[in-house]
Amino acid sequence: MKIVAFVEAAEERAEKPFNRFADLSALDAVDLNFRFVFHLALHRRLAFESHPPVKTAFYVTSPDTTHYAKLHAMLTDHSPLHVSLFTERAAAAKWLGVPVEALEA
Repeated sequence: MKIVAFVEAAEERAEKPFNRFADLSALDAVDLNFRFVFHLALHRRLAFESHPPVKTAFYVTSPDTTHYAKLHAMLTDHSPLHVSLFTERAAAAKWLGVPVEALEA
């Protein structure tokens, strides 16, 4: 869970809440399962319950990444973690309120 530790450390250092963009398009395999995603989402939900709302845009291009991002979105629904999935960077940029160039590799 190195990525979670990285995000949580960045959240601690930040002076104000920040939105996130997760580009999952470069993944060629997904080695996750329901139990892992469930525990991760529950952990994030509980850790973030007293924080201001933030957005996470998942850029998905495969059935596997879509499946697990949807599961995470469902499990964090009705919390300060607002999660949405996108198949177009421009739509994600609009939702996050940033220029599309900010989301390009």
